[in-house]
Amino acid sequence: LQMFVLKKIINLICPTVLHSMKYFYTASSQVPNLPEFVAVGLVDGAQIVYYDSNTQRAQPKQDWMVNVTAEDPQYWERETGSLLRSQQAYIKNIETAKQRFNQTGGVHIAQKMYGCEWDDETGDVNGFDQQGYDGEDFIVLDLKTLTWIAPKPQAVLTKQNWEEKRAELEMYKNYLTQICIDWLKKYVDYGRSTLLRKELPSVSLLQKTPSSPVTCQASGFYPNKIMLFWTRDGEDLYEDVDHGEILHNHDGTFQKSVDLHVSSVKPEDWGRYSCVFQLSGVEEDIVTKLDPKVIKTNWGKTEIKRYGGGKDIDLTIPIVAVVAVIAVLLIAGIGFAVYKKKQGEELKSISPWHFLAFTF
Repeated sequence: LQMFVLKKIINLICPTVLHSMKYFYTASSQVPNLPEFVAVGLVDGAQIVYYDSNTQRAQPKQDWMVNVTAEDPQYWERETGSLLRSQQAYIKNIETAKQRFNQTGGVHIAQKMYGCEWDDETGDVNGFDQQGYDGEDFIVLDLKTLTWIAPKPQAVLTKQNWEEKRAELEMYKNYLTQICIDWLKKYVDYGRSTLLRKELPSVSLLQKTPSSPVTCQASGFYPNKIMLFWTRDGEDLYEDVDHGEILHNHDGTFQKSVDLHVSSVKPEDWGRYSCVFQLSGVEEDIVTKLDPKVIKTNWGKTEIKRYGGGKDIDLTIPIVAVVAVIAVLLIAGIGFAVYKKKQGEELKSISPWHFLAFTF
């Protein structure tokens, strides 16, 4: 009980305040109904911009992104031009990779992800840059040593070429740890009402069959800085528990589930178990007792226990309806990197898309 109370106090006094900006690029060849090049940007998990090779226009995906244009009227024109150049570079990367892997035709995908993180409580910052080909890591930036890691022999030549550009690597480090962070702070400020909002979820207990685990599912919460866990007599439970990952909902909120294996739990002991949901910065927890009367099942009349204005959850645990373009980016299973450059200019003229698009 003391550990439970201590964890709650720490969560309230020192909530997680990690903000992130991530950009995803996908170049593809011979993939039906998919543009050759797609780019999206996300801040704290919310999509802020979209571009593809069919429209060839960078488009805002949040109403508050109009603030960028108010400060810089040429913002979207400049972004479009930059993305058009990176589109050409990344399509070329596929052809280079095909040669390296001795491939001819067929479906191939090159993906890139880069960005930065900022903890507004401690001031700590971090940058990252990954790149992949056909669903496997191709090359990754080690920001601490400012070197490239090449897990594939076919990427060694790329590693050597990029590491020779030492001055540009230093500029890129400056981008990831300073310029990217400055833009992240700008976006968080622009979208404060959206990005800093707090939404409580619906919490449901689900069970497919009498012998299946009982799933505690929380859906509709925002942000994704949460804890969801089972307790027994108020103590955290670690045995017979399986945690799922935090996933996106179609409306920009999140969902997460945690399973409790009840096959060894005596019926008279069910009341000792509870599922606890905690949202960072919110004092009151959502506690759901392990009660057969509120479990949604596949074999009889069901009920649902709702909290915080969230939406009811279907009987069968849903496949997450991720924003369509993000789903596109997960075709090969991994998100990856981009290269960016510029230093010594005013922040206003250096947007997140202004980079040097290195080719393989």
